[in-house]
Parts: sequence; structure tokens; C-alpha cells
Amino acid sequence: MQHYLNYIDGQWRDASRQLTVMNPGTGEPYATIAQAGIEDADLAMAAARRCVDCGALTEVRPAIRTGWLLKAAEAIRAIADDGALVACRENGKSLNDARDEFLEAARYFEYYAGMADKIEGISVPLGKDYVDFTQYVPFGVSVQIVPWNFPVSICARSLAPALAAGNAVVIKSPEISPLAMTLLVRAVEQAGFPRGAVNLLCGKGSEVGSHLVKHPDTNQIVFTGSVPTGQRILRDSAERATPSVMELGGKSAAIVLADVDLDTLLASVKVGIFFNAGQVCSAMSRLLVHRSRYDEVKAAVVALAEGLSIGQGEGNPDLTPVVSADQQQRVLAMVEQARAEGARVLTGGVAPDLSGYFVAPTVIEATPDMTIAREEVFGPVLVLMPFDDEDEAVALANGTDFGLVAGVFGEGLSQTLRLANRLRGGQVFINEWFAGGIETPFGGVGLSGFGREKGQEAIYSYVQTRNIGIRLSNR
Repeated sequence: MQHYLNYIDGQWRDASRQLTVMNPGTGEPYATIAQAGIEDADLAMAAARRCVDCGALTEVRPAIRTGWLLKAAEAIRAIADDGALVACRENGKSLNDARDEFLEAARYFEYYAGMADKIEGISVPLGKDYVDFTQYVPFGVSVQIVPWNFPVSICARSLAPALAAGNAVVIKSPEISPLAMTLLVRAVEQAGFPRGAVNLLCGKGSEVGSHLVKHPDTNQIVFTGSVPTGQRILRDSAERATPSVMELGGKSAAIVLADVDLDTLLASVKVGIFFNAGQVCSAMSRLLVHRSRYDEVKAAVVALAEGLSIGQGEGNPDLTPVVSADQQQRVLAMVEQARAEGARVLTGGVAPDLSGYFVAPTVIEATPDMTIAREEVFGPVLVLMPFDDEDEAVALANGTDFGLVAGVFGEGLSQTLRLANRLRGGQVFINEWFAGGIETPFGGVGLSGFGREKGQEAIYSYVQTRNIGIRLSNR
């Protein structure tokens, strides 16, 4: 098996311990990676601090950072095919989706390269005796904790704007799927960033992640992951009042109106809940359907689910395995709990007779009070519920503690937009789930977190405003 390393202070380093990474498609070991410990974390933080304090990222003309970011993007594109195979085998996702993840990572670097030299302050008028202006200055050392579902893309989503703004970064990769991220960082290494600007650690969250969050040199925290982990990080970061960007979970609903175009809806259902085996924080996990179309939509969605191809990611099937045996059992346990609470499993809800960690595409009828309709599953499980009028639809959609994304499907512009304006969430899709892209701000409210990634707005999550006021002399 191939063995992967951590990247600290411009060098690839092994460790005395290692983690075994499984192939979710086969359930067999795929590779090993050096398991970072506290000493490694301290070395990475010291390297990042030196990079910040010497001004290697901030004393150069910002256009230099633009050049580094563009070189990184080019290098990432060059290794997309090789990286895709690694990501497919360690994560279970389809080969095509894994390749797209690397290409998306390259786009993040290209996009924020265009902003590195445009982070501009303002002049504040205070009268003839004063000159007053603002500057956007980087936080310093950004600690970024990356989840396992889209590690390459989500790493780039935070890393690129942080570097564009002039921060040094220490990344904690997910223990389950850390390998493709090492290829990403190898590509970034070729761009010429100063030593210590980028550091990559694979270690246990309870050990290395917690240590990084509490570290006195941490100036900012970026976390994407589960609500309980995010809450622990916030409690730990409160000790030093460390600024944080939190992108947590979701239980997002799509409202299906009476005039919906069924083909448009089904295309979004397929990608909304079954893409990446439903392991998407912004997945379409609830489908709220006007009662006049409920039976028709239900039959069509069940037929869609039952018609999906299932298999290992290298064959590019419609549905791939979930990431681990633990995740498979968690999803299946939530389906069984739904049955026990009286929900009706219309299709799926079982593990297919395949090697690896598969969950059959699942559609469930439930009521709003059931656990399956309120808590995040993070698997290929769609909950169906009917509604009678707009007020009921909005109440159902907004009736959880989450607020990441939402959607509306219907042909009338006035009605769809009216409903979109009433939905609780950081992003609302109309007639296409996942509409938007790198250019559109992304983030949640409530238990879905705070702060925004993606788009121009995200760059301001990586800087703080400094005001300088000058009293002019009369002489």
C-alpha cells in the first residue's frame, strides 16, 4: 500500500504513527498516511507564524499573490486525473465527480487570484484637519478543519481566499479521506508560496484538531462539518475569542408547487439527494409537495430512485457507496428509527448485496415531528411530505433548527419568488437545486452556522478592518 505524508514548513514529513484509509467501494484497506500528533501541530503553527511575522505574504505587492494563486490553479488542473483516482478510491465517489472536484479546486484559486489585488479600503471624510482611511489586513494564521465529503474542493474553498488575503494556513485534513488533499497541496507547493504559508496535517480531531483550535497562535478558525463538532470548536475558541467561520449541517427542504414541471423537478431530485450518496450538507433531504400533485410526484420519485445504477465509483454509477462502515450503519439506523416512529419506507432503506459500504436510494413518507424529518441523515435518504397552502409549506420548510439552503419548484415567477423570500436559509434555489457556483455566497443560519464562503463576499471573512486617523498639523 502507498504511504502518504504530512506537509509542514515546506517539507513532507512522516510520523511514528499511521492511519489506514479504507476503500468504501470494496471495504478493504487502500493506503496509509502519517498520523500527525501534537508536536507536528506545533511545528506547523510555528512555521505559519514565522511566515506571517516576516511579512512574506503581505509585504509583497498583492499582484505577486495573484501570480502564485494562478500558478497553483494551473498545477491543480495538471494533476486532476491522477487526483481523481485517489479521491474515488478513498472516498467512494464517482471518478467523474472526483475529477470535477479537482477542477473546482482549480477554479477557486483562479477566482480568488482575481481578488488578491482588489481588497481595497475606503477614505472617511472628517473635515479639513483630518485624513482617515481603512485597510483590510489579514488575520494572520488561519486554522482550517476540512470535512471528509468533499475534502479537495472544500479545502480549496477556504485555502484560496485565505492566501489571497495574505494569511498563512494550517489545514487539518479528515482522517477518513485525507489522501487526495496531499495531491492538492503538492500542486500548490509548485506555485512558489513562501515557506510556511501552507501546512497540511492528518490527525485525530480530538487530538490535533482540538489542539489547533486552542493554540495561542491561531488567529482564525474555518470549520466545515457536523453541528456537535462545530459547537465544541466554538466553546474552545471562546477562550481566546478567536474569529470563526462555521459551515455546519442542514436539513434542507424543496417546496414543490402545483404548477411544477415534473421533469425539471426530477432532474434536481436526482442530483439534490443522490449525488455523492447524499453526503452533502446542502442536500435536498426533504421534498414538500402540494397535495394536488403529491401522488404523482411520489410515484415519479420512487421510480427515479429504483432506476438508479449502484456501484463502485470507478464505473461512474448514479449512486456510489457512503464513506465508511460507520456512516452506513448510522444511515441505516436512522431509517430503522423512522420505521419505529411510524414512517413509511417507500423504497430502499437497506444495504444492497454488494461489497463495500452501500445504502440503497431511499424514499420515506414521514410527518414533521419524526426524527427523520428533523435531523440530518447525510445519506441517500429523501423524506416526502404533502402540504395544502403556502403558509403550511413555509412553516414545514422553516420548521427545523437548520437554515443552510432551501428550494422552490414551480412555473410562476411571482409565487416562487414570494416563497423564496419567506424561506430561512443562506441560499435559496428556484427550479434548480445547487444553482449557482463558486461565484455565489454560501453559508447558513441557525444550527447551519455563520459566515460565508464562496463568491466575493468570502474574501472578507479572511481580513479584518483597521482604521487609521491622522490629525494634520497647522504648521
